Amino acid sequence: MSLITEHVGSVDTADQPLASTKPATKIGNPAARWFAAWWVLIPLAVFVAWAFLPSLFTGHDPITGVPADKLLAPSADHLFGTDHLGRDIYSRVVYGTRQTLLTAGLACLVGSVVGSILGLLAGTAGRFADTVAMRFVDIVLAVPAFLIALILVTATEPGPLSLGLGVGIASIAAFARLVRTEVLRVRSRDFVQAALMSGGKYFTVLRRHIIPHIVGPVLSLLAVDLGAAILAISGLGFLGFGSPPPTPEWGLLISEGRQYLSVAWWLTTLPGLVIVSAVMLTAVLGRAINKAFRF
Repeated sequence: MSLITEHVGSVDTADQPLASTKPATKIGNPAARWFAAWWVLIPLAVFVAWAFLPSLFTGHDPITGVPADKLLAPSADHLFGTDHLGRDIYSRVVYGTRQTLLTAGLACLVGSVVGSILGLLAGTAGRFADTVAMRFVDIVLAVPAFLIALILVTATEPGPLSLGLGVGIASIAAFARLVRTEVLRVRSRDFVQAALMSGGKYFTVLRRHIIPHIVGPVLSLLAVDLGAAILAISGLGFLGFGSPPPTPEWGLLISEGRQYLSVAWWLTTLPGLVIVSAVMLTAVLGRAINKAFRF
């Protein structure tokens, strides 16, 4: 008996004939459904454009300031005002997007890949693999995610790589638990059992019938985790564990501006609003993806 069929027989499928017909009707064109949330995709596309084409959005130097323009309030020339060195804050936010998004992307890559592999093994490779994988997940969950990232960053040289790895390791547990749950749900469906009974091999059934039906929830969690990673990386950058000054980074901008909060509110408020907007937009995108791929 294939490992993927272990305990499937014990799952009651009497009430599932109706549910087994849903993949063909619900998943017809998921991309078209979540592209309907265009009002979310447009600002997210702007953030991506900031990361890869920052010079198209600002002509100010994010590193070198003009001393005569220090602590200027937001205006048409300086949308987010200037800091104590005369540097344009909007320019620093735009150029800092690449650093923050790439580090958050590394964190999501680590968490999603490692967590998905653990979840697939736990859901398909038998009781022993399930027990080992889930005990590892329990250990990770026992420690706060932010603390895991902080420990790894302080134990190594602070920088984007250690920051991304630390935040990514902390998110492995969420992906592992989600993938395991989805695999256990999908593998009890009639079409999966029919594939197994017709002689389908382990990797064939996994690739053709199980993985395509868990992609939606994983993508949904990936979008939400991207926002959580941005928030965690900004928090660690605020504490001084990100890129060293004068490199622009969202968390570092708020950290530098807190000293002038009483006289220049824009130094912290406007970059903070950008961070909050990015996190909220990724959360809404994750919800839209989950609705589009649900069956």
